[in-house]
Amino acid sequence: MRVVALDYGRARTGMAVSDPSGTVVRPLGVVARVRTPQGMDELVAAIEEQHPDRVVVGLPLTLRGEHGRQAQETLAFVRELEARVDVEIETYDERFTTAMADRSGSSHARDAVAAAHLLEGYLQRLAG
Repeated sequence: MRVVALDYGRARTGMAVSDPSGTVVRPLGVVARVRTPQGMDELVAAIEEQHPDRVVVGLPLTLRGEHGRQAQETLAFVRELEARVDVEIETYDERFTTAMADRSGSSHARDAVAAAHLLEGYLQRLAG
């Protein structure tokens, strides 16, 4: 199953994709300002180009596992995206993916690396 992961941010949204078997993950890049018409168009095109079976969006829960302001904004983004793509969209807890991306030493593509960490965790959970 090919999965695209998104590390949503109002300024930049990182993207990663798995191979069709769902075992290898690679960062794809970053889309700027996805809440603007141009940014959303670019994001939708990038998703469609990958032909995913599913899209996973990181949900930034609080350390207590609650939905704070950022999670609410992310859920609003997910609703907008659901209206634009014809693929299942799921959210996944991403509390620590940005910190892991920061430690990976790749500050240039931090958002895409965070999306890759998110996707790796999601795929591991699916595999059991």
